[in-house]
Order: sequence, then C-alpha cells, then structure tokens
Amino acid sequence: MLRKALEHNKRQGDDVATEDLAWVPGGTFRMGSDHHYPEEAPSHLVSVDGFWIDRTPVTNRQFKEFVNATGYVTTAQTVPNPKDYPGALKKMLYAGSLVFSPPQRITDSRDWSQWWSFMKGANWRHPYGPKSNLRELDDHPVVHVSYADALAYAIWAGKDLPTEAEWEFAARGGLEGKEFAWGDALAPGGRHMANVWQGNFPVQNLCEDGFERTSPVNAFTPNGYGVYDMIGNVWEWTSDWWSARHEAVAQKACCIPRNPRSGQENASYDPTLPNVKIPRKVLKGGSHLCAPNYCRRYRPAARHAEPVDTSTSHVGFRCVVRKMGVDDGLEVKARLA
Repeated sequence: MLRKALEHNKRQGDDVATEDLAWVPGGTFRMGSDHHYPEEAPSHLVSVDGFWIDRTPVTNRQFKEFVNATGYVTTAQTVPNPKDYPGALKKMLYAGSLVFSPPQRITDSRDWSQWWSFMKGANWRHPYGPKSNLRELDDHPVVHVSYADALAYAIWAGKDLPTEAEWEFAARGGLEGKEFAWGDALAPGGRHMANVWQGNFPVQNLCEDGFERTSPVNAFTPNGYGVYDMIGNVWEWTSDWWSARHEAVAQKACCIPRNPRSGQENASYDPTLPNVKIPRKVLKGGSHLCAPNYCRRYRPAARHAEPVDTSTSHVGFRCVVRKMGVDDGLEVKARLA
C-alpha cells in the first residue's frame, strides 16, 4: 500500500513547487573543522552543485499530511524485530522512542541514560510520551523519525535527503570560515540566534531563548540563503554514512571532491556494540539540547552519528531537490522497490 501511494504521490525534480524551498547556488567551501571535535577533522575543500533546500525542517503539519495520504507507520510505532537485537529480553522490545527528561541531579556526565529513556508509546504524534499530543505544535519540527521515516517522506514529496556536504554548505549561508551560521559569536550582542540550551546541561535550563523544548521552525532569523533553523532546535538526518573522521583529500584545484558522499555502510557500525550491526548515518546542526558546557555542536561543521533505526525527541529532518538525472531516477526506483 505504501509503495503504491509513494509512487502515486511522488513528483519529479523540477515539478516540485519551490515556494517553500530556498535556492542554494553551490560552490566550493571549506568543510569540517580542525578546532573542535575530532570527527569534524580534517578541514578540507569540497564543491557542491546548486540545489533547492526546504526553508525549514519538516513540520508536524507537513508530516501529518504525508501520513494521511499514505497510511505510513513510523519506526517508533513499530515493535522491533528481535533478530536485530540479539540478547535483548522480549519484554524490552516494544514500540517507543527515546525521550529527554531533565534529571534533578547527575552522578556521571558521561552516562546519558540519566536523562534519556526509551519510552513506550512515544512517537511523532506523542513527542513526550503517550499522554502528550501535538496541540499547538503544528509548526514545530516533527521528531521521533528514523532515517527510513525521513527518506519515505522525502520520496513521497519528490525530494531527497541532503548529503552532509550539501547540508553544511547550506547551513553556512554563504559565510566563509565562520564559527556559526551567522558569524563568530554564539549570541551576538546578547541576541539568541538559534534554539539551544542555556544553563548547566542537563539539570538547569534557563530558557533565555524563550523555549524549553522545540520551537516553531521560523522562530529565529534565517541565514544568508533564507533558510531557517539549520542550527539548533532539532538534529537533522543526512544521507551520508557515518565515519569517525572526514577523509583526507588533496587540496589541489584539480582534486577537490564534487558532490561527495562520505562513509561506507559496513564501516559505520558502532565499535562499542560489536554484536549489533545497525548502520549509522550523519546528523547535522545540533538541537535545543546542545549546551556550551556539554555539547558544542550548534555549528555547521559539527556532526553526530545516529543508528538508522533510532528516533528521539530531538531529531528531525529537511529535504532537498536536485536536478534529477538518469542515475538519480534509478536510485529512487530502487528505494521504492
């Protein structure tokens, strides 16, 4: 049913309406950073072709339209397959998702289980647990979406998920070598430019930016390309497989990678979980939970690994549209098969 609905609703390339898209002209830029987390290095030159990108993350209103049209059921609404989680107790395998709950105190800042819990009944319709709902959240980013969920929406909309290089180029908004998407100061002149954490994470949220959790997708100033929320609010899926570092490449004009796609699926597994072969994709942009004292990933260069089967209360996505060629069309058909 879903496959037929996606085929029926899928639009191709230039046929997608562009009023909710921003044009990113493409060009050459320095991707990554040598001054922050090791996975962001090495900084290197990359070129991308021009493309359209959603002005905002996909909202609850937009995702609801997709679900109503297709009957799609998300990963968080589906009971996990025991074969994917060897050794897991049957009673622990239930439909749900990871939800952030601020603790009163913590004993070890490395133990994220003190503020994250896999909550039964948490999903995109119930972002904070089974008793929550989407009332007054239509213009907030949809959350609790796995990679498969994001990709299904993108194909239905006649779009795709951005590569990491495309995402980072768009996030920089035409600024070269700046720390943030708007310049070199996190809050220039005391003005908050994105929905991130103020206070001592995870126990103290001062909400100086006006939001405790997610915010409306256009609550903050857009960047130089007219794109909102590339930093903070929710992490966003990209199509690239995770790698522990960027691949080192020659920095000669003849050898600058063009429209690169990084990583390999079989190298993206979490080495700390050798028995769990769940590949990971690259997330970008940070979220409302990124804080100066804990996670300074509210920058275009920052990146994070996320298993493709995982959904959380702070991960969403946005889509892109490229000029579709023969190879792209074959790839889309393969995904729908």
